[in-house]
Amino acid sequence: MIQWNGLMVFFLTVFVASLLVHGVLNGLNLRHLRRHGDEIPEVLRGEIDGETLTKISRYTLDSQRFGTAAGLFDDALTLAVLLSGLLPWLIDRLPAWEEHFLLAGLLFFGLLGIASGLIGLPFDLYRTFVIEKRHGFSTITLRLWMIDLLKGIAVSSVLMGLLLSALLTLLRFAPLSWWFWTWLVFASFQLLMIWLYPVVIAPLFNRYEPIRDEGLREVVIALMAKVGLKTEGVYQMDAAKRSRHTNAYFTGLGRTKRIVLFDTLLASHTAEEITAVLAHEIGHWKRRHILKQLLFMEVASLVVLWLASHLIAWPLLYETFGFTRPIPFVGLLLCAALVGPLTILITPVVSAAQRRFEREADTCVFSLTGRTSPLMSALKRLARDNLANLHPHPLYARFYYSHPPLTERIARLEEFESKNGP
Repeated sequence: MIQWNGLMVFFLTVFVASLLVHGVLNGLNLRHLRRHGDEIPEVLRGEIDGETLTKISRYTLDSQRFGTAAGLFDDALTLAVLLSGLLPWLIDRLPAWEEHFLLAGLLFFGLLGIASGLIGLPFDLYRTFVIEKRHGFSTITLRLWMIDLLKGIAVSSVLMGLLLSALLTLLRFAPLSWWFWTWLVFASFQLLMIWLYPVVIAPLFNRYEPIRDEGLREVVIALMAKVGLKTEGVYQMDAAKRSRHTNAYFTGLGRTKRIVLFDTLLASHTAEEITAVLAHEIGHWKRRHILKQLLFMEVASLVVLWLASHLIAWPLLYETFGFTRPIPFVGLLLCAALVGPLTILITPVVSAAQRRFEREADTCVFSLTGRTSPLMSALKRLARDNLANLHPHPLYARFYYSHPPLTERIARLEEFESKNGP
């Protein structure tokens, strides 16, 4: 039976506080858009017209309202599962965990994962086939969506099954030091996935082929050579069969490192604009942003696992949520539920660090190409093509945005080029 003690009061207080912060920020952002959504920012005059601005406002409102509703549903469901006694009920119906620790743990997380996935399907369908299609982005067919879903389930089942098996084995046979060995396993697995993803996992979902524009390919490789980077290749991806959104990214590690361009980006941008976008991405490598983020994630995961190792040995944690005795793998889930709402404290700090990285990468574009005007042109086109919100509330942007708002970013690039250009 659930215990209404000090720990429960703490959990509910933090949980509700987190909900209120997210709710207030979402409300501020939507209200700000309603007030300023018909204003064309000065830096985008001539690129964005009134019709496009209306489309941007509608898409932003639809997307954020849906995201807020989906988030509230997810939070309510989490709270219901934790407070209804469902978890103790589930444990009582699994094989005795003392004798079948690995099997019981896999079934526990597997059944919860299946239930979560099934509940999330209607939201994914609505987002893909209603919101994204309504605003002209989604091009995926139901058949392809189903194929992607089945492939995703298969890949996730294998990978998560392996990771969970390793974690449960360490919990069972190294009860005092499992957190450290788990950290080593997870860190190694993460590096392995970064290395394997471009050549094993990604091709299961999309077709990758060497970029057909040899001139652009040579320009990109020359840019990378300026900062001492070598890549396995420059590829284009058939993104258009799923969405009209545009993007480009780096992926891989060592010999599998490659640059990937969406075919939608190649179709809608000039060679100069694409080169500028990739110069920005190369700037991330030059300033070691990827390494810094990876190191932060590893240090943070080590701290979290160390904290979890203490919490799962705390009898009060289990008593609070209706368990009669500690069950280590259940403790991991309860720790995540307890600590999860507290991530709201570090979200704005992480976002600020990411925005700083983006500004530094923008600056690198000038050192690599001698100009920033092609990047400005690319950002304006990206804003129009992806219907990006041009009027985020400043507080909302500071809290959530991993990139500076587009208008702020373009204005900064204009100022930088005026001071440093020829």
